Amino acid sequence: MLTYVKPVLLYQLSKAGKLCVPAMNVNDSVTKQKFDNLYCCRESILDGLKRTTDVMFGGKQVVVCGYGEVGKGCCAALKALGAIVYVTEIDPICALQACMDGFRVVKLNEVIRQVDVIITCTGNKNVVTRDQLDRMKNGSIVCNMGHSNTEIDVASLRTPELTWERVRSQVDHVIWPDGKRVILLAEGRLLNLSCSTVPTFVLSITATTQALALIELYNAPEGRYKQDVYLLPKKMDEYVASLHLATFDAHLTELSEEQAKYLGLNKNGPFKPNYYRYGSTL
Repeated sequence: MLTYVKPVLLYQLSKAGKLCVPAMNVNDSVTKQKFDNLYCCRESILDGLKRTTDVMFGGKQVVVCGYGEVGKGCCAALKALGAIVYVTEIDPICALQACMDGFRVVKLNEVIRQVDVIITCTGNKNVVTRDQLDRMKNGSIVCNMGHSNTEIDVASLRTPELTWERVRSQVDHVIWPDGKRVILLAEGRLLNLSCSTVPTFVLSITATTQALALIELYNAPEGRYKQDVYLLPKKMDEYVASLHLATFDAHLTELSEEQAKYLGLNKNGPFKPNYYRYGSTL
């Protein structure tokens, strides 16, 4: 089995002893996390919002829920266009990263009445609740860049007292009895997949990672992988990256035998241990 969507479900199945086959968690591979999640979302968040709302970002107050790889990409893009960006986080490490990157870390309820845009990037459920949607100001935009369509409590908006008005493809105005309108994009589904395009370069990286994971599972000798969830071997992540360097006419420096020995590495890689966390602060 191969997956890059909601790997947490696979880990839950594995922990419960209900996973029937070996599974490769592509979503948490370095080449998926850093390029699809970080760099691609840095561009697609702006593309999706511009295509659907034509909003001008300069001076807008935006709250990004979650400062993982997707959240980091979204925040960097919005900050570059002059938006005032807040971050919500449950993880103190990610929260500290956001602070050091110049973002104010808040609870959503602290800014819910003043923000112009809410972007969810957590992969969790009910990140934005009906109570919070009730308190948002007129004309505010709500969208999701996380894993699923559960982050915004869209079901709670389908009630008799609220009116839905489709103004264009993937754009709904949800209208409250007092006339307030909240702009909901893609009905809470993934904005980057529903309202923008994904660059072919990033698709190539992700597809290559998936293909190598499938080849690894298929060719692995019996017994190498049990009924559990595995990450892509570091050597394969590095191979995927090396295949795409030619696009930039990039030339890797090669270790000498002496340097490789000093670092305790094979001069052909892998160059980092499995526990290494590649920097992603932007």
